[in-house]
Amino acid sequence: MSYDDDVEADAGQEEPAREGRARRLLGPSGPLARAFEGYEDREGQLAMADAVERALDEDRVLLCEAGTGTGKTLAYLVPAILSGRKVVISTATKALEEQIFAKDLPLVAEYLGLHVSAALVKGLGNYLCLRRFDELRTSPEAHHEAGVMRSLPVVEAWARETEVGDLSELVTLAESDPIRREVCSSSETRIGSACPFFEKCFVTRMKREAEEARVLVVNHHLFFADLSLKLGRGNVPGAGALPPYDAVIFDEAHELEDIATEFFGTRISGSRVDSMLRDADRAFIASGLADRILGRGEGTAIVALVREAADRFFAAVARVAGEAAREGRVELKREVWAGELVDAYHHFDEALEALAGYASAHAITEAVGLVGTRAETLRTDAAKIVDGKSNQVTWVEVRARSVSVGASAVDVGWLFREGVFERIGGVVLTSATMTAKAGGSGAKLGPSERSPRASDDFRFLRTRLGLDERLTVPVDELVVPSPFDYASRALLYTPRDLPEASDPSFLAASADRIVELVDIVGGGAFVLCTSNRSMVALGRALAGRVPGPLMVQGQAPKRMLLSKFRAAHHAVLVATMSFWEGVDVPGDALRLVVIDKIPFAVPTDPVVVARSQAIEQAGHSPFATYTVPQAAITLKQGFGRLIRTRQDRGIVAILDRRVRTRGYGALLLDGLPPAARTERIDEVKAFWSRLLAEDSA
Repeated sequence: MSYDDDVEADAGQEEPAREGRARRLLGPSGPLARAFEGYEDREGQLAMADAVERALDEDRVLLCEAGTGTGKTLAYLVPAILSGRKVVISTATKALEEQIFAKDLPLVAEYLGLHVSAALVKGLGNYLCLRRFDELRTSPEAHHEAGVMRSLPVVEAWARETEVGDLSELVTLAESDPIRREVCSSSETRIGSACPFFEKCFVTRMKREAEEARVLVVNHHLFFADLSLKLGRGNVPGAGALPPYDAVIFDEAHELEDIATEFFGTRISGSRVDSMLRDADRAFIASGLADRILGRGEGTAIVALVREAADRFFAAVARVAGEAAREGRVELKREVWAGELVDAYHHFDEALEALAGYASAHAITEAVGLVGTRAETLRTDAAKIVDGKSNQVTWVEVRARSVSVGASAVDVGWLFREGVFERIGGVVLTSATMTAKAGGSGAKLGPSERSPRASDDFRFLRTRLGLDERLTVPVDELVVPSPFDYASRALLYTPRDLPEASDPSFLAASADRIVELVDIVGGGAFVLCTSNRSMVALGRALAGRVPGPLMVQGQAPKRMLLSKFRAAHHAVLVATMSFWEGVDVPGDALRLVVIDKIPFAVPTDPVVVARSQAIEQAGHSPFATYTVPQAAITLKQGFGRLIRTRQDRGIVAILDRRVRTRGYGALLLDGLPPAARTERIDEVKAFWSRLLAEDSA
């Protein structure tokens, strides 16, 4: 589709001059202002639209922090559509991805006259795999396993009706139901054009729509899955999960480093092996290599051998890691790969080799051949972890149902510099939280880290994402403050009278103070915790002590918890990191946000330790240049849950006294919105009483 056919710029008017086209559409004389009575144009939104337009037109990189309420989504969508280029819009959360596709793009089309072909592209794991679904229906589990027998009819009924095959439509099936893993697509299970279900495949349809669309709405996980495939195959045409594109806009860009680290690392787990072996059993049965009733055959015997070897390997890894691995990731040093552990690894490798050989020799169907491919991939990934290499740290994590072992990159700056900014050209990174100040000894960047264009506010993000003097693409920076009246509508409460966060009495004292705060506002509270342990403990400590419903993350799916929270109006929700960002509860249902501790990264996490050591070896302070700025961005995200519209109001409480008593506390507080501030609970009561009086007047 041509540019002229694809885009109408403000129907009824002449085509605007190229300079400031988005500004004309979004400004005070544009169609939005004419369509909505009382429409307020936002100069910050217009400035951002200008900057995005320039970045896309001139192949520049733009870093833009756009505070809550600035209208950043329209500020990048309108220039993206007007650019005439094929643009990827990448977000961190499925919720924002769906909002852009289902709400914002239709709004742009209806009120601005900008009609563009767009596709919502999710990761393969979101779609029903018709082949795996068919194999499950004919497997022994379908007739003998209670869980499968209970859930399979639900999936079957939905599969007959669905048009897109998105498993999120299965709202009557718990998000944790194991059957979802058994019937979803993935890069490991997808066969391609040789699959008998290829033409009916939901992923095939999605990929074709993506080829034809000019705006692709994706999430960061899919973007980096695509990038890893493209870079791994020399950027050849057709490689990757996405079709070729001309530019990319990253919303929620503060999450990029963590997600890229995940996708450019290597992980194997007991769950991953089990999934492959279950698929192997079904493929052997479906192809006649194993008895359909008894499930017996040479292939199934090899599957049992792999399962035994995997159990031995992961058990050995867990023993080496010790109890500490149950609290989080633990580093595996090079010297641990000896004795029992290395013997278990070789046994595991040999069993996988036997399975790969058998499947390849008996590949009478594509599904059987795929078993061999997956077994070889597991061998390769395990070897990468065991062999080790520079710029990576190896770790293990032990959970209730599975052990994981992996290797993560210490530095991904090269990836962004060479794989994103230099390769793509027009790149926009935006979020409500991108800037952070650093302080203390060694806080200044060295010559190799600083670009002439770098400001202090963006330097943390620049150093983490490879935006240094080696980059040849020009970089622009823009900070757009929120238009909300934080000074009169929000109060930041930071008490000094609670025990230190490390004191055993902190939990009980925090629970008491949370009860006081909830009583003041009458509920409608998020209690955001920095760890699962704190979340569970505070949930228990608050039980029976708050006036409204008490909810704890994990009791129900996230979407259901949020729905119940909004409806209750006076509920208290205790949650951990997944509720710190990407959660939108506008209105009076949320009027109190409590943060238990400063959200420092886990200091013992192997990746954090390795990155801190690298910073220290470069002559800088890891705490000042990495730990504090990272915490500042997360803290801003937590604060940002409170005020989502101009009418919102409320209180944010940070119970960790270190924000008042430690030197770095001032840096953390300086990065927060300009709300009124107090250390006294009686002033919290007075503030809330004033708000109630003003709003009822």
